[in-house]
Amino acid sequence: MLDVHIIPAIGELPLKDVTAEVIWQLRADMTSNGVGDAATRKTLVTLQSMLQRAVEWDRIITNPVKLVKKPSQTRTRAIRPLNPLQVEAIRKALIRDGKHADAGLIAVLAYAGLRPGEALGLRRNDIRENTILVERSVAFGKLKTTKTGKTRTVKLLKPLAETLDTWKRISSRNQPTDLVFPAPDGSPWTLDRTNNWRKRTFADAVEAAGLPATTRPYDLRHSYVSLMIAEGASVVEVASQAGHAPTMALSTYAHLFDEHDHTNNRTAADLIREARTQLGLSEVSVLCPPQTNDDGQNTGIASVGGIGDPGFEPGTSSLSEVRGA
Repeated sequence: MLDVHIIPAIGELPLKDVTAEVIWQLRADMTSNGVGDAATRKTLVTLQSMLQRAVEWDRIITNPVKLVKKPSQTRTRAIRPLNPLQVEAIRKALIRDGKHADAGLIAVLAYAGLRPGEALGLRRNDIRENTILVERSVAFGKLKTTKTGKTRTVKLLKPLAETLDTWKRISSRNQPTDLVFPAPDGSPWTLDRTNNWRKRTFADAVEAAGLPATTRPYDLRHSYVSLMIAEGASVVEVASQAGHAPTMALSTYAHLFDEHDHTNNRTAADLIREARTQLGLSEVSVLCPPQTNDDGQNTGIASVGGIGDPGFEPGTSSLSEVRGA
């Protein structure tokens, strides 16, 4: 929060110039940049606490943040997960443009339910025969622990396994500890790369797929949960796979559980394959050459990308909580 929102906005201002108007502008800028209400609220609460110390130490007379209304803590929109047909439409647009790494990343988010930072933190040896090991995340270009600080395993759906196998075969980075979705130099994605990916690559693919411009990358994580519910998974099983507490899973996805007809359970793999068949989508050939730069060198990635900022994960501020992680 400090590095991403507070310091860039007001870090150079003298305390006397940090007025309520300045704080209102900070909040407005965060909203326009796609930062979720939870992250915005947490930033303002943190800043209010900091400036309260300045009041107590007689550096300023009043705390300007107290005059700025903070977003409500309640969820402002119900979860509306993308169905497999919508997910595959996004992927088809990316594959059509030769952005195979991005299409693979979309599949991981939608069909494994990883948080974006967790997906970017995956190493090749985390992709196992039947599961994906989730034990790290990426924030601001560096590896750190997951949001909860815990390791978990996620079921590896067969269609996703096929997608990842194809991408790993054409990727130039093939060491067990290499990142599955690295920056061109093999390092974790930075915040700038995050923003570029969300605002350009992802937004363009969403538009090409005919989906609303309000569609967010984080919505893909909810797609995985909806697929689990369609299979008849319990709240405890959903929580375990998503890295939630059961109470959080129930609070977030209660309406999806209520809507599901348990007499019509469908496997996630079948639903994904049906969507791919309907769109005529097949994975990129393993003979397809990886992308190269102007010097003819293999970059191992097809487009600018990145994930892990609060704007990419509305309502989830954890990726901005660890400084220097």
